[in-house]
Amino acid sequence: MATKHLYTLPVEQTQWHFDGATEINFTWEYDDERETLLQLYDKGKKQQWDAAERIDWSEEVDWDNPMSLPDESIAIFGSDAWNKMNDKNKAEVRRHLQSGTISQFLHGEQGALIATAKIVATVPDADSKFYAATQVMDEARHVEAFSRLLHEKVQLAYPITPGLKTLLEQGLTDRRWDMTYLTMQILIEGLALAAFQRLRDQAGNTLAQAVNAYVMQDEARHVAFGRLALRDYYPQLTDAERKEREEFVVEACYHMRDRFLQTEVWENIGFSQAEIAEVVDKSEVMGQFRQRLFTRIVPTVKDIGLWGEGVRKAYNDMGVIQYSEIDAEALLEHDNKVAEDFDARKFVEREVGVAAAE
Repeated sequence: MATKHLYTLPVEQTQWHFDGATEINFTWEYDDERETLLQLYDKGKKQQWDAAERIDWSEEVDWDNPMSLPDESIAIFGSDAWNKMNDKNKAEVRRHLQSGTISQFLHGEQGALIATAKIVATVPDADSKFYAATQVMDEARHVEAFSRLLHEKVQLAYPITPGLKTLLEQGLTDRRWDMTYLTMQILIEGLALAAFQRLRDQAGNTLAQAVNAYVMQDEARHVAFGRLALRDYYPQLTDAERKEREEFVVEACYHMRDRFLQTEVWENIGFSQAEIAEVVDKSEVMGQFRQRLFTRIVPTVKDIGLWGEGVRKAYNDMGVIQYSEIDAEALLEHDNKVAEDFDARKFVEREVGVAAAE
């Protein structure tokens, strides 16, 4: 079924067009690469996978709760609004919220696909072009995986949110190569990792766990790529140039925090703006979730050197400054290990099944 038939809200079928101003960079130096980036490129080549083969798409899902998430993770759980609902209403809330989440993952991955293709063209170093080329394939695979999850298992879709749309457009229209990195590799990918982690760790069915675990394995490399490139580049900037980027980080983080309120979804299933502000926005679950979204971004922003007074003040205001002490590299290594453990379990299950058949 065409996606346009799945959208629950109007969406422009003429697509989304804007001028992605770009300065193309060729390089004539092919032998002055950074060892760490070449190692990442080598890992990117070896960890390519086929979404149609690595994931078991035959697994059935519960129509009323496609990813089998606990109701406790829903912002209104336990409120009067939730307790008044019958089983049918609760199922509708689950399905629409999960559809809204996966839809934004899907739109974000297409944005990452376009952004990474731009990075290949605009970044000045050969080693960065090499790695970014592997990421283009990663992002295409992620679009494929989330599209299939949405079409086959959820069968509902939501348009891109204004917050995500604004952030993508800002990153893709800036001529400076590092701004595309900062927007995509550090901010959007960092936020996505935290959101994927929630589904990977809380989903009650193997399909949702696997899709998010395998995508996270790739995303961990992508964030590492951004960290390496920008950590080398940002010390070369003037104070004014660095301050401009810090101001962009602050604005973008507020945008992203508000993006996950899922206002469009709540309104579509019958909640008023007043109810959303009173019940959803102020719920303890939503507050905790919006804080955890920054567990990957805050330490990475600090690591690449965008740690001026304005950034620290904003993170204090959001209540996420404590994440600056997290070992970002250890988190990324853990994401890789979780995906490998999924593969190991599948291997054991397959071997046990073969032995039993014999």
